[in-house]
Amino acid sequence: MMGSKEREKNTESVSAIQSSSCGFREIFNSTIMSESLVVCDVDEDLVKKLKEFRFRKETNNAAIIMKIDKDKQLVILEEEHEDISPDALKDELPERQPRFIVYSYKYQHDDGRVSYPLCFIFSSPVGCKPEQQMMYAGSKNKLVQTVQLTKAFEIRNTEDLTEDWLREKLGFFR
Repeated sequence: MMGSKEREKNTESVSAIQSSSCGFREIFNSTIMSESLVVCDVDEDLVKKLKEFRFRKETNNAAIIMKIDKDKQLVILEEEHEDISPDALKDELPERQPRFIVYSYKYQHDDGRVSYPLCFIFSSPVGCKPEQQMMYAGSKNKLVQTVQLTKAFEIRNTEDLTEDWLREKLGFFR
């Protein structure tokens, strides 16, 4: 249980961030919501599929797109794609609805090495319904932990999902 001094301190911190002109309010609120709020479970069949996907032998790009079944409060499989580029993948995402993507990407390093990182991408476009954003944000961490992914990224505009964007994000994991 949080004491009144801690609550006051937290309130002051939130107020300071909210009054900032740097856009920290959205980041702070999204982070707090997604770390403390778990809304949906992950479908057991999807968990099995994601584990199989993690150990796939193919060397092409592939994706699993997931959505939340609002009535069942469950993260479920929406689509699977083989041999799909980041640019083609963005065309498969709805422009005004959040989605979770697990993407196996053939990454050609500058030194010639090839790796196949498994990336988690949370697509949360601007303009989504707030209750949808909360449901997805609250379920994101549980899904990432369930499938044990370390490369987790977020996009706020589906047009941002490009080969250059993904290579830039993966550059931090060399």
